[in-house]
Amino acid sequence: MPNPSPARMHDFEVVSNEEIANGIFSLVILAPRLASALKPGQFVNIRVPGDSSELLRIPLSYVSADAEHGTVEIWYAVVGNATRRMSAWKPGFKSDLLGPGGHGWRVPEGAKRVLVVGGGIGVPPVLCLARELAAKGIEVDACVGAASADKLVGVQDFEALGCGSVCVATDDGSAGACGFCTDPASELLVSGGYDYVATCGPGVMMSKVAAAASEAGVYCEASLERMMSCGFGACSTCNVETTDGMQGACMCGPVFDASKVVVW
Repeated sequence: MPNPSPARMHDFEVVSNEEIANGIFSLVILAPRLASALKPGQFVNIRVPGDSSELLRIPLSYVSADAEHGTVEIWYAVVGNATRRMSAWKPGFKSDLLGPGGHGWRVPEGAKRVLVVGGGIGVPPVLCLARELAAKGIEVDACVGAASADKLVGVQDFEALGCGSVCVATDDGSAGACGFCTDPASELLVSGGYDYVATCGPGVMMSKVAAAASEAGVYCEASLERMMSCGFGACSTCNVETTDGMQGACMCGPVFDASKVVVW
C-alpha cells in the first residue's frame, strides 16, 4: 500500500449548490490549495455536519477543478440523510474535507484514442478525465448511461468537448438507446482503434466494460466505489479483492487495473 497518503485537511466554503438532474446536485466549493492539488480520478472525503450520530465523512469524486479561481466542482446524488443535508447547503456555508485521496487515472503514454464509459453518478470522474485528454488533443469517445432521462448528467459536457462519439443509453429508453451503456461501449470496442478505456459506475456495468475491453485487447481502468471511511488507509473498510490480494480503495485506488479486480 502506498505511503504516505496525499490527503490533507482543507477548509472550504460553498460557492453554489444546484440540482442538475433528478436527485443529482452540482456542488461548487472554494478550496484553493485543493483545487491546485487534485488530479482526475482522485476523491475527497467531506464532513457533513448536522447529525452527531453520523461520524463518517462522505467520499465523493470531483468533476472539475479550477486552480486559477480556487474552486472545485463535485456532482453527487442524494441517497441518504447526509447527502440530503448537503443538498440544503447554501452559498457561504462552510465545512472541511480530506483530500485529494488515492490516485487517479493512469493513461498509457502515447495513447491517441480513448473510450470513457460512465453510468449514473459514475460520470464525473470519467468526464474529468475526458476534459484533460481533450485539452491534450487526444481523441475521446464517450458512453453515458442512467436509469432514465431525468437522471442523465454529462451528455452536453461530452458533446462540448468535441468527442468523436457520445452514446447515450437509459434503462427505460426515455433517452438514447433503451438498455445499458455497456452495449454501445462493446460495439465501439469491436470497431477497434482504442488505446485505453476508463469506466466508472455500477459494479456490474464496469465488469462488462472490462470484459469487452479485455476481449478487444485494450487496457482498461475502473474507478471503484467503496465506503472509504477514513480516506487515508487506516481503517481497512474499503478493501477491494484483486489478483494481487486485498487492496484499500482509498490508497491503492479508487482507480484500479480492471483486469486485476476479482470482486466488483
